[in-house]
Amino acid sequence: MEFANKEYFFLLLLLIPYVVWYFVYRKKSEPTMRMSDTYVYLSAPKSWRMRLVHLPMLLRCLVFVAVVTVLARPQTMNSWDSRTTEGIDIMLAMDVSTSMLAEDLKPNRMEAAKSVAAEFIADRANDNIGLTIFAGEAFTQCPMTTDHTSLLNIMQGVRTDIVTRGLISDGTAVGMGLANAVSRLKDSKAKSKVVILLTDGSNNMGDLSPMTSAQIAKSLGIRVYTIGVGTNKVAPYPMPVAGGVQYVNIPVEIDTKTLSDIAAVTDGNFYRATNNKELKQIYNDIDKLEKTKMNVKKFSKRYEAYQPFAIVAVVLLLLEILLRTTVLRRIP
Repeated sequence: MEFANKEYFFLLLLLIPYVVWYFVYRKKSEPTMRMSDTYVYLSAPKSWRMRLVHLPMLLRCLVFVAVVTVLARPQTMNSWDSRTTEGIDIMLAMDVSTSMLAEDLKPNRMEAAKSVAAEFIADRANDNIGLTIFAGEAFTQCPMTTDHTSLLNIMQGVRTDIVTRGLISDGTAVGMGLANAVSRLKDSKAKSKVVILLTDGSNNMGDLSPMTSAQIAKSLGIRVYTIGVGTNKVAPYPMPVAGGVQYVNIPVEIDTKTLSDIAAVTDGNFYRATNNKELKQIYNDIDKLEKTKMNVKKFSKRYEAYQPFAIVAVVLLLLEILLRTTVLRRIP
């Protein structure tokens, strides 16, 4: 909370002479009675009215503090500004074909890839990051953004059932997935532009070959890091059957040569992830990428917050008047 008129707090100094005056004036104005000996009254119990005799004065002081706070204009705000941060532009290209349901990674390839990618995104708060998904076709699920909360929410909603529901055709269009990600980076002004492409198969769909897309990426100064995910031989795959699921072993057919060539052409790296630990380590290695300056424009909006203090001042004032004229009334 901030105060627009902080100078009004100097008025609180007036409480000092008021408190001094109150006690001096009260002592002089109270009725007195001469007595020969007051010893008998030393142990006399005090009533609750005597104990609360100074309460109205305390309430008046609190009312004054609340009024001064209102005059100082307390404000809350959404703190946004325009600043320069360090970051790079990154597109994640993720395979969502049905083979990503294989459970050689736990709980399956798809969920393991999403979990590790989410940690990677969370650790790179200053980067522009977007998401492309592909199977037999490719499309942008989320354009590059620094709003990583929205990106993570979108990523959590990514499922392989978009294939089974017929929204896109099944298969592995590596070239199309890479081309879609590259198209999102082609107009970027960042010095470092990166695509992280994850797949568990080999290119068998699409109008563009992976190497053609890699050459386009190279011409635009985009580095591509490729990840082949899956065990080296066979992987357990859940096959729906009547009344349940039956697991069958499917061969792992990752075109490691093409993925390695894509990385080599674009000055990136190729990685193999056969388990969750290796996949996480790969993203940790990529996390060490160089950074470049990027302007982030933000805004600020202030909100007046005097209302609670004004309400407190009114309530305390009414309470002070009520006590002073009723139970704590003094005569004379």
